[in-house]
Amino acid sequence: NRNDNKTDQITSLAIAFGWPPRTWNNLTQRAIYQANKLDKFIKKSQGKLTLIRDRHDLNALIEQRQKGNKITGALLGLEGVHALRGEIKNFDLLYQSGFRLIGLAHFFDNQAVGSAHGIEKGGLTDFGRELILAIEAKGAIVDLAHVSPKGIDRILEIATKPVIVSHTGVRGTCNNQRNLSDEQIKKIATNKGVIGIAMFAKAVCGNSLKDTAKAMKYVTDLVGIDYVSLGSDFDGTVTTPIDASQMSLLTQELLNQDFDREEISKIMGKNFLRLLFETL
Repeated sequence: NRNDNKTDQITSLAIAFGWPPRTWNNLTQRAIYQANKLDKFIKKSQGKLTLIRDRHDLNALIEQRQKGNKITGALLGLEGVHALRGEIKNFDLLYQSGFRLIGLAHFFDNQAVGSAHGIEKGGLTDFGRELILAIEAKGAIVDLAHVSPKGIDRILEIATKPVIVSHTGVRGTCNNQRNLSDEQIKKIATNKGVIGIAMFAKAVCGNSLKDTAKAMKYVTDLVGIDYVSLGSDFDGTVTTPIDASQMSLLTQELLNQDFDREEISKIMGKNFLRLLFETL
């Protein structure tokens, strides 16, 4: 709950795994290196994976899926703008590398905004405000996951395009500092944003799909179905009740919570697609 930015476990790993020297002490270059690795992976996928950079890419993906082609769309995201090192020009570099989902914070405060898990947990800085404007101007997406409550409130005051909270919970079902208050949920709905409900215990106060569905139901009852989505956090560092091959079990739990077919479709993708089309 109180983390500083003094620990870096990546440098030794980068050296050990033969990453180029430019990545050893430069967080921006690390992010670009990862983006380049994704590009290489996509090229080796034989058309099974594609990168979403704009609406054209998104439409092309949907058309292929509707034709029955098995293809997955990847949206490249940044979790914490400490990788920008306090410079807008570095955001431009990451945008050119394909980053479109900009998570403003992770586990510690940075030059732009406070983290819900940081030391100060402050609001939005001048650099952070400049960054929000730059993200919106380029057609990328602001992600509020892990951002401090003060930071979330300030960003929602100035955001002109829909934001997301990619993986979170809500205080109405799980009251802790990483989760959204009712007032914040309402502001995100007014912003036409999307709240992605996660699957791990810290976010939903439980280890079952029922806990995730319960949080989705809470948001829906508070502001409507158009602002809630799945935000699993399938990242390998948290324990989730299912993996991506078992999504039908979540569908069943949503049916148990009295969601209908169209509502489940919105939760499982339509709401997020709507946001992508409005922002990219």
